[in-house]
Amino acid sequence: MRHLRKNSFKRLFSFSKLVEDNNNENKNETKPVMPSTEEQSQKPTWTCFSFDEIFDATNGFSKENLVGRGGYAEVYRGVMKNGEVIAVKRLTKASTDERKEMEFLQEIGTIGHVHHPNVSSLMGCCIDNGLYLIFAFSLHGSVASVLHDKNSPLVSWKTRYKIAVGTARGLHYLHKGCQRRIIHRDIKSSNVLLTADYEPQISDFGLAKWLPSQWTHHSVVPIEGTFGCLAPEYFMHGIVDEKTDVFAFGVFLLEIISGRKPVDGSHQSLLSWARPLLMNEGELEKLIDPRLEGDYDNTQLKRVAFTASLCIRTLATWRPTMTQVLEVLVDEEIIKENWKMPEEEEEDEFWGFEDLECEFGSPFSTSPVNSVSSVCS
Repeated sequence: MRHLRKNSFKRLFSFSKLVEDNNNENKNETKPVMPSTEEQSQKPTWTCFSFDEIFDATNGFSKENLVGRGGYAEVYRGVMKNGEVIAVKRLTKASTDERKEMEFLQEIGTIGHVHHPNVSSLMGCCIDNGLYLIFAFSLHGSVASVLHDKNSPLVSWKTRYKIAVGTARGLHYLHKGCQRRIIHRDIKSSNVLLTADYEPQISDFGLAKWLPSQWTHHSVVPIEGTFGCLAPEYFMHGIVDEKTDVFAFGVFLLEIISGRKPVDGSHQSLLSWARPLLMNEGELEKLIDPRLEGDYDNTQLKRVAFTASLCIRTLATWRPTMTQVLEVLVDEEIIKENWKMPEEEEEDEFWGFEDLECEFGSPFSTSPVNSVSSVCS
């Protein structure tokens, strides 16, 4: 493949040494106050797998082991000789254009140098006979699968709250804990995986962008992601920064609360359904997944719902940072007056996705990237 020069790939691996050196130089840098066990970055470890290893593990990439497929990649379940269960993400043969190859390498460069309990860890990769990423296999799949698969057992409120907080910590790490800020660009329930004890891990960095410290945002073309989770400024203008992920995280919280998909089978937006209920605390019970049958913590529900209402604000400047999200979710007493917007800006909040649909036509084709990492953790 044109872009896979051996020396370039070696430099990609050596970047971990640069990260380690930068960590030493910046060890006295002030960090946000967060639980140290959750926010502390560790040196990642990953290796090159041989093609024979992953070929044998997946039984020759058999159809029986195919567990996910997306726009440019497939995911296979595999078992190593030592019994370890892995997930192998393979760039499909049909995806031979240079842009997809570069995006795949970019994903390696992004996820290969992050390490956090709530971010999916890369075990390694392979560049023989194609491009492959190797992850640990996720027993429970993704948040989307456990919420929406009819064959999955009901997810308790306790577990949902754990998923909400853990995902917030992972996203905070990407925005604040990495040496270089990472904007994920595709935060959604199918890209949050669950470990054996239902600890969430953010996955699928195919759309992720580094954001240099001196930059306030990226201008991205083409616009990619999942409709129903796209922030207005990204959908309309291609502007990407941390607040883009914050908006998507707000939709994610609404999905956890309600058990509904971001866009249902009748093309109804979860946002348009939930916004009026969020504005009236007396109607919060209408948001909760009826399958829970009232078995939830009301204080936690109010925290999660209020956090979601802040994250999905149309105006990015009035959305919280992920540091503030964590404070509202778990740490501080909620003082709603601190988050009240000026009246003239509150009016702009009523201009939402219904208007976007009218102006731009059917938006449901703006989801070219499916989650194919929903089985890796």
